[in-house]
Amino acid sequence: MSKIKDFTPRLYQETILATCTMANTMVILPTGMGKTPIAFMLAAQRLRSYPSSKILILAPTKPLAEQHLDTFRKHLDIPEDDFALFTGFVKPEKRKQLWDEKKVFISTPQGLENDVISGNIKLRDVSLIVFDEAHRAVGDYSYVFLAKQYDSQAKYPRILALTASPGSDFQKISEVCSNLFINEVEIRTDKDPDVMPYVQPINVRWINVEFPTELNDVHKYLKDCYHSKIKEVSEHGYIKQMQVKDISKRELLGMQAGLHAQISRGNKEFEILKSVSLLAEALKVEHAIELVETQGINAAYSYMESMNSSAMTSKVKAVQNLARDLNFRSALIKARNLVEKNTEHPKMKKIKEIIETEITDDDNKKIIIFANFRDTAKHLEGELNKIEGVRAKLFVGQAKKNGSGLSQKEQKQILDDFRSGNHNILVATSVAEEGLDIPKVDLVCFYEPTPSSIRHIQRRGRTGRQKSGRVLVLVTKGTRDEGYRWSAHHKEKRMHRVLDEFKNKIKLHLHKNRKDNLQSSLSNFMKSVESEIRIIADYREKGSPVIKELVDGKIDMTLASMDVGDFMLSSRVGVEFKTVSDFVDSIVDGRLLDQAKKMKEHYERPLFVIEGEEDIYSQRNIHSNAIRGMISMITVSYGIPILFTKNFKDTAATLAMIAKREQDETSKEFNPHPMKKQSSFSLQQQYLISSIPGIGPTLARPILEKFGTIKSFVNASLEEIKEIDKIGDKKAETIKKLLEREYDG
Repeated sequence: MSKIKDFTPRLYQETILATCTMANTMVILPTGMGKTPIAFMLAAQRLRSYPSSKILILAPTKPLAEQHLDTFRKHLDIPEDDFALFTGFVKPEKRKQLWDEKKVFISTPQGLENDVISGNIKLRDVSLIVFDEAHRAVGDYSYVFLAKQYDSQAKYPRILALTASPGSDFQKISEVCSNLFINEVEIRTDKDPDVMPYVQPINVRWINVEFPTELNDVHKYLKDCYHSKIKEVSEHGYIKQMQVKDISKRELLGMQAGLHAQISRGNKEFEILKSVSLLAEALKVEHAIELVETQGINAAYSYMESMNSSAMTSKVKAVQNLARDLNFRSALIKARNLVEKNTEHPKMKKIKEIIETEITDDDNKKIIIFANFRDTAKHLEGELNKIEGVRAKLFVGQAKKNGSGLSQKEQKQILDDFRSGNHNILVATSVAEEGLDIPKVDLVCFYEPTPSSIRHIQRRGRTGRQKSGRVLVLVTKGTRDEGYRWSAHHKEKRMHRVLDEFKNKIKLHLHKNRKDNLQSSLSNFMKSVESEIRIIADYREKGSPVIKELVDGKIDMTLASMDVGDFMLSSRVGVEFKTVSDFVDSIVDGRLLDQAKKMKEHYERPLFVIEGEEDIYSQRNIHSNAIRGMISMITVSYGIPILFTKNFKDTAATLAMIAKREQDETSKEFNPHPMKKQSSFSLQQQYLISSIPGIGPTLARPILEKFGTIKSFVNASLEEIKEIDKIGDKKAETIKKLLEREYDG
């Protein structure tokens, strides 16, 4: 019987747990107040109630998942062999094997989503699923799909959602609750009486620095460049004159999206096309201004110089025009001169002063410095390590940029070294904001404010966990730093107001309304279907919303490596699926006719499906007659029908309906490797050989050329198989074992 070890719950944790045992619950607790203990206490309760069930904990990153694994192993009194960690580094076959053997799983969501789509993992025996950092459950994030699948599959479902900062918008919080099937919300703030005794004070201090006069010229030229672009858009009638100086980045992006929508509907007037290009230029300059104001001249110059260099080869008009702009060129030259003089932003000087004072006082202090931009963080690491007693380490995400990306193994090692004191300063980007438990952080510094209340709360929450903490935020006076400071402040206050209101508004009808609203044409169609429908999809489509919709609709999905096409709906119907833009791109790069030819060769009834409501004739700089000609050739010359669908729901419903009609007439049994119609004997031989796992079409021809017949290949020795180019020892042994092992049913 499962129980908790080495942990004594706090009163508010027990109160919250009581709710969680009764209903799907979102728990909103301040950072450091112990959300994870509620998860492992609930896991113990569910395992006592359902001893043969499984527990699944989802976390957005590998370091956070590993942290949960350590915590659950420490406090959940079950054998260590019953735990498994699923990340992208664990192969799907191994995850499937572990799923059958283990009981408690800690996983990142993306790989698990693929396992559920492919059918390798079924969620029916999971008695508890925990969504950590639950505020991510919006849009097409994997949490949303997994929650749907769990709700529909589980025999005894229970959902626990954990977050410290769900957002400042009532609608977003409602969306998260709806997406995760939440029935109850337990909210605590640091002002609640049952939480207050455990809250450690955090002293937040805002440190103002003056905008350096040396940067004024660069700043002015960029501002003039920016306003000239906005003014020109205004002259085309898309911005009111009074808005020219006050328009925000969000409004620019919204305006750009609106103009793109008009273009997609066929409006290609000069004023619209020119305005889109001007807005793209304005947004690039706006980013350069932000770098000058908040980061310094090195970051700004690097960005401007990269655009200037790419203008020589880029086909993007906005980049070309910007590089020719007189104000932009003037700003670039001024910036280059300042870089040569080693001009620093006063923030850099101030942060070095702060760290030098802190480390001189005690070089065992743990300090985290957050910077929005990776280049700045890397520069900070180098500068701080020049100070005696400083052992600073860069902590960034995995994506490589200028050689500064870290593997997940490296990230874990850095965190372990920071916890143990090998490093006393962590210079981090947003990757360190979420959930990581780093005890006894004495000081958190923001190199710049963040306008996001969620990110502000998460950064601040890295300190003040076991004792009082301090936060310092650097603000450049008279710049967007000041706007970001107050934006986060007001959003956080609004979030607390929304949460207070939300306590009274969240009811069971959220769950009901969500189900009612999600009834799609596919789910309605499937209600009338008595027998199972099977569809094979190419594994490269696994992240497609079409596949997720098909899985949601109870279609029996199989992911496979398909030689031709993207979907198979029967032994004779194959589908080449494209979005509107991809269809036009396929014409431009010349692959469309080859795809059509292969579809015609391999399927008795090939089909093209094109998804999207955009105007197909306005996607690229290609004459409309070229598109019409290609559509005519595919439909008339090749005899392949083309179906147009509005969106992924429409596509999924269309595929399911065709699959049902086909499988009623033929059979549900078909494989993802259709043989060419009217194949010659040699093609049939290649097909047979290529169907052997590990061989495929590429190796089939050289095998037959060496051995002459299929019989000779089957009877070949291991050494003879190894002689084939691109077949190594391991692959040869696998092939030989497959050919010789007795069939056991």
